[in-house]
Amino acid sequence: MRCALGAAVVACAVTTALPGAASAEPAGVARDDRGAGVERVSVAADGSQFVGDSTGGAITTDGRRIVFSSGGERVYLRDEPSGQLKNVGSHPIASPVISGDGEYAAYWVLLFRDTKVKLAQWTAGSSIGLNCDALNCSQPSLSGDGRYVANVATIGRPSSTQRIDVWDWQADTKQELAWFGHTAPSRPSISGDGRFVAYQDGKAKDVFLWDRDHGSTSDPIEGPSKEATIVQISEDGSKVVYLSGSDTYVHDVSAGTARRVPDVKGLAIDPTGNHLLYAPNDTTGPSLMLRDLRTGTDQVVSDRPASAGVDAVSANGQAVVFQSTADDIVPGDTNGKSDVFVRRFS
Repeated sequence: MRCALGAAVVACAVTTALPGAASAEPAGVARDDRGAGVERVSVAADGSQFVGDSTGGAITTDGRRIVFSSGGERVYLRDEPSGQLKNVGSHPIASPVISGDGEYAAYWVLLFRDTKVKLAQWTAGSSIGLNCDALNCSQPSLSGDGRYVANVATIGRPSSTQRIDVWDWQADTKQELAWFGHTAPSRPSISGDGRFVAYQDGKAKDVFLWDRDHGSTSDPIEGPSKEATIVQISEDGSKVVYLSGSDTYVHDVSAGTARRVPDVKGLAIDPTGNHLLYAPNDTTGPSLMLRDLRTGTDQVVSDRPASAGVDAVSANGQAVVFQSTADDIVPGDTNGKSDVFVRRFS
């Protein structure tokens, strides 16, 4: 493995935390003798398997709660320490996202001909529709307490224009950050305190950073000539991950500089901005790796075919949620479907 800063290439140690023999563990769990390992979380409260595909896991800052969808029909919130599982929504179009504190999840649904964002709450165990003033609102991202929701609103029928909005749903107020005369993907990502929103112009392939405190939007953070695609802003607002060419870049918001991580596809960054989840471009090895950006070391998340989305890493890289169709990650996986797993590191 390699890590890079600018043109310098430094050797990185690779450590694995793959589970060893798990004969003493219950079905759906595999741990090593240090307590690290992997667990299937897309199971019913009694431990029985779901019959449909489960996808789109996202995890809270403390790693306690996980949201995912199953069968394309239900949104579930799971509290790992207690084992509680709540069905909080239905018929999501895409993977749900979760607030840093785990109280809220957001997802989007089709309502007649239009799409709307719904907000699910752990305490209530139900979801509500947000007051979207456009025909279609989609691609939500949540602040740490779930109060602020960044989303894309598309205008017209057929849709021809879109904008980036930030809603304070508790105060029922909205800020419009940008307008685009196209509908190319422009998915936003909001920081935990709601101060920063990173988003892209999907047509121009530029990534921008909006700052609530200063009421301003940056120039393209990747520079004037490079094409970029956004991945995520860290919850603390310190880092923005974007893709360009075959490489991943971690932009330092305070310094205004970017660190290049070559030959990988960045998938998510932990809330502290110090751990990058990525998929190597070389498909002959593990499918998911977690890099400590401070030390340059890597840990294997999955050596089976697997994928992950944003909000997939808890603080300090202690846990990573991912999905896979492999049936040999944990014992007792016989449903023949895609499942959601969480790997925890000691």
